[in-house]
This record gives sequence, C-alpha cells and structure tokens, in this order.
Amino acid sequence: MNKHSNINKTDTLDINDLIEENKRSSSLVAWIEKTIPKALFFIAFLSILTTIGIVLVLITETFSFFQRVSIIEFFTGTVLRPLSQNPQFGVLPLITGTILSSIIAMLVAGPIGMMTAIFLSEYASDRVRGLLKPILELLAGIPTIVYGFFAFTFVTPLLRQFIPALGATNILSPGLVMGIMIIPMIASLSEDAMAAVPKSMREGALALGATKLEITFKVVIPAAFSGIVASFVLGISRAIGETMIVTIASGSSKNFTFDVTQSMQTMTAYVVEVAAGDAPAGSTIYYSLYAVAMTLFVFTLLMNILARYISRRFREEY
Repeated sequence: MNKHSNINKTDTLDINDLIEENKRSSSLVAWIEKTIPKALFFIAFLSILTTIGIVLVLITETFSFFQRVSIIEFFTGTVLRPLSQNPQFGVLPLITGTILSSIIAMLVAGPIGMMTAIFLSEYASDRVRGLLKPILELLAGIPTIVYGFFAFTFVTPLLRQFIPALGATNILSPGLVMGIMIIPMIASLSEDAMAAVPKSMREGALALGATKLEITFKVVIPAAFSGIVASFVLGISRAIGETMIVTIASGSSKNFTFDVTQSMQTMTAYVVEVAAGDAPAGSTIYYSLYAVAMTLFVFTLLMNILARYISRRFREEY
C-alpha cells in the first residue's frame, strides 16, 4: 500500500507541475498574442506618420517657395537660372529632361523585359528558368551609382562613335542605362503575372489547335494584362525617380530642348545639385528644392495611383 500511495503522490505532483507549467506557458502565449498586434499596429502607424510628416514638410516648404515665385511662372517657365542676378525658376526644362529620360528607358526596358517575361513563362524549362531568373534579378541589385559611371565612361563614348554630335553629357546615354536597370522589374513582375494564369486555359487553347505563339499572345497576355501594365507603370515610376544615373551622366545644363544628344537635367538631379550646393537655408533657391521635390512626388504618386487603378480595373480572378 505504501508503495502505491507513494506512486500516486508522485503522479499527482507531476500532474500538478504540468498544469502549473501549462498555465505559465498559456499566460506567456496569451501575453505574446496580445502584444504582437499592438507592436504591428505601432510599426504600421509609425510608417504612416512618417509619410504624413514628409508630405507636410514638402507642402509647407513648397508654399513658402510659391510666396516668392509665381506658381504660373514655375510651371510654364522654360528658363531655370536659380543662381543668376535675376533668378528664374521655370521647371519645364527639368520636367522635359525627366520625361525624355523615362521614355528612352521604357523604349529599352519595355520590349526587352516583355520578351524576357514571355520566354521565362512560356518557353523556358524549369531548369533554365531557375538559372536565368536569379541572374536577371541580379541586375536590380547593382547600385545605381555604378550604372551612372557605366553610362558616363562606357555607353557615352561608345555612342559618340556612331553619333558624333552627342555631347559628353547627354540624356540619351543615361536613358538607355536606366532602361537596362528597369528590365528586371518589368520582366519579373510580368512573368509573375503570366505564371498566375491557370494551366487549364493553356491546355484548353492547345485542345482547340492553337500554337504556342497564339496561346501566348491571345490567351496568356490578355489574361495577365493588368499585371503586365502595372509592371510597366511601376517601371516608369522607377525611371522618373532615378537619381544617380542622370546626375552623373546627363550633366547639369538646364536646357529646355527635345534633342536627346544635348545635356539636360532631371528633377532628381536638380534636387541633388541644390542639396549638395551652397544654397543657404531660407533662400529662394533653397525653397525651390522643395517645390521641385513636390512636383516629383506628385508625378510618382499619380503613376502609382494609375498602376493600382489599372491592376484593379483589368484584374481577372481565377
């Protein structure tokens, strides 16, 4: 009896210990479950607060600029001479340079990125896709300042052999290199959109006698249209916001021209020039930095809103 009673007491103690341990672990898990949502909310709120702070700074400083310079002169002026005796602050030369460089970049990145996505999605084997896609995405990991020096020291001298009128700094060279930089974004996002199209749609088209090429252009691309267009719009946004490539290779000439062989300046390059220069705080040229930055912010914001609208408007659920 004594032996049995001792065993029962031991079992009871072990069970009680397990219950207490479970209670402690349960309370710890409950505390973690309550804490994690609060921590995630704080992080999300912090990011929103940071965005609001950035926008407020841009708005207030831009308002200070437009108290000194007419908003009509700013958006319609074709001359930008912030350091002259009679300074002029027309932003059209910067907008023209930004748009031209972005168009050149998309003329390079669009077709190449799309063809790459088609090959990876529809023609490449799993082994080839697994080999090529990481190599392609490696381009996105190269620092933009490296692209800038590549455009200035290699692409521009190469182009001058074919285009003698090309300046030492120009908008063509950085535009082409920006296109190379954007290729991984367009190719990867477009390939993901096409890969999301169900295989049953491809198999149905094959059963109807369609060729591989017909399936790609008449079934897969229309079905993945929203994702493809969104990737193009995001690529344009990336080109508009690019800084170091155009800062190094396009020069600082504020020319209002559509000649891509000439030196031009983009909005991002102007922000870098003013921020790195000797513009005293509170001066008109100092506030012009924020006005140009606000214009750039509106550009990229509109492009992202357009991308979201297109992706929602043409999205297909499977």
